[in-house]
Amino acid sequence: MAAKPRKSVSFNAMVKFFMQQYDIPTKRDIDRIASRLDRLESLIQNAGMARRKGPAAERKNAAARAEDAATALNTVLAALQGASRGMTVKAMEEATGFDAKKIRNCFYRLGKQSRIKRAGRGTYVAIQ
Repeated sequence: MAAKPRKSVSFNAMVKFFMQQYDIPTKRDIDRIASRLDRLESLIQNAGMARRKGPAAERKNAAARAEDAATALNTVLAALQGASRGMTVKAMEEATGFDAKKIRNCFYRLGKQSRIKRAGRGTYVAIQ
């Protein structure tokens, strides 16, 4: 018996076969994904614009946060000015009601501003 002549396979058919076999995306697949991403980005951006506050509200919130921090510093400084021999963190906790971490941060900031100084280990006094 004579062997049947085989039909040669085209290069494009081989490339398509390998792309399907190894799950390699085609240009059409990538275009579809890009269009979906564009749609998602626009939805997210529109949703973000609806919730977003204006710049005036952001400035107001920043000013309120700065005012709160200044109030804590002023409270700690006022308590220190009332104590002639200085105060420790523990005494400041009782006087102001702030937690120890907040008081240590206030002591650090006031020290950097040269508004208080250390009188001894763990004791701080206000600079007059």
